[in-house]
Amino acid sequence: MAASPPAIHWFRRDLRLADNPALARAARAGRVLPVFIADPDHPDESALGAAGRAWLHRSLEALGQSLGGALNIYLGRPQDVLPALAARWGARLVTWGRLPDPALATRDEAVSAALRGAGCEVHAENGFLLWEPEETLKPDGTPYRVFTPFYRKGCLAAPPPRQPLPAVPFEAVRDAEALPLAALDLWPKHPWAEGMMAHWQVGEKAAAARLARFVSERLAAYPARRDMPGADGTSRLSPHLHFGEISPNAAWHAATGPGADKFRAELGWREFSWNLLVHNPDLAERPLRPEFARFPWRDDEAAFTAWTRGQTGIPLVDAGMRELWQTGWMHNRVRMVTASFLVKNLLIDWRAGERWFRDCLVDADHANNAASWQWVAGCGADAAPYFRIFNPVLQGEKFDPRGVYVRRFVPELSRLPDRWLHRPWDAPRETLAAAGLRLGRDYPAPIVDLATSRQRALGAYRTITAA
Repeated sequence: MAASPPAIHWFRRDLRLADNPALARAARAGRVLPVFIADPDHPDESALGAAGRAWLHRSLEALGQSLGGALNIYLGRPQDVLPALAARWGARLVTWGRLPDPALATRDEAVSAALRGAGCEVHAENGFLLWEPEETLKPDGTPYRVFTPFYRKGCLAAPPPRQPLPAVPFEAVRDAEALPLAALDLWPKHPWAEGMMAHWQVGEKAAAARLARFVSERLAAYPARRDMPGADGTSRLSPHLHFGEISPNAAWHAATGPGADKFRAELGWREFSWNLLVHNPDLAERPLRPEFARFPWRDDEAAFTAWTRGQTGIPLVDAGMRELWQTGWMHNRVRMVTASFLVKNLLIDWRAGERWFRDCLVDADHANNAASWQWVAGCGADAAPYFRIFNPVLQGEKFDPRGVYVRRFVPELSRLPDRWLHRPWDAPRETLAAAGLRLGRDYPAPIVDLATSRQRALGAYRTITAA
């Protein structure tokens, strides 16, 4: 007896088998042709930089193993590839996880139209957000622009997130005409990628294990320890959520008891960022506050390069930028400090920082990255006021008082006493000598004076508010 035709599931940002509503629907057919398509018309579909491409390579490897080697990879336009596959295999059902990215809406409509025109049933299911964007609008139908009412009145007043679904068994079908993973050319040519990815376990099983460890070992202390970069106090689930190796529903419902409310609120910030992008498709390019379109940004290539390399002479900033380069991730508190230093102390356009983070972060979520940079720059929704400028010395002394984080990533300063670690330029000469440290040679002198540059930033801000 001939085998029944398979359903087709198009994997995108849902690289998992469990709690995957669209895949579960396809699995009811018993046989599924699992597909991943690299679309030349949308090469930056997930705003992937080099770090993200390395993660995606490893994640597709892991997914392929979970599917018994039956992840079928193709290059081409989905509106061409999927109807052709459906015709060749006799498939009558095609599913995929719906993404809220406005840049993909026209393409996805074309895919649906092409498949329906070929006689296929199409189902796109939400497995990426806790709530559909239309569920969290204001009563008048407009989007929230401030997080707290968005979360309290939009999210928490909506029906609660659905319970995660178990993986549904199915027979994964292998297509002999599919391409090898290497055909996607995802792995960066730079040797940095190997060292960076050595810090991570990738894939659905690794994501589930990380969530379980966080809930059992760190969730209760999360509110108190989440801002301490030297402590292992956060979940580090962001790259797994970005690539859909775990669902936000699984994270939401796993978090119960002490610490859960704060952790769930951070998942709410992810929802808020995506809602901002849905209603502002050019979030990564256009400031939400229009007066910032005339802000007098400086073009300072040398300063920007020093920032990217962690050579600014400001210890907490340099530690963060080196953590980013070495691990593809940065502690959230330090992300805010490094971003503030770039846009306020150096007066360099936030969009340059957004692009650098997008290239270097394994969790460079298109919405979160853009919304967060706008927040720090003071030009976004619910933004920190521009005059609120993070002082990296005070931030370091408050959140890294023993210097655990700075010493880890800026070993040149490791022998300095705690008192001077976050401001070595103020240390007595004999203290520097005892630490084997010569500023300007072993470690840079600050590339900018924090107090003077703060006043310069405030003056620049006055030029756009006085008009």
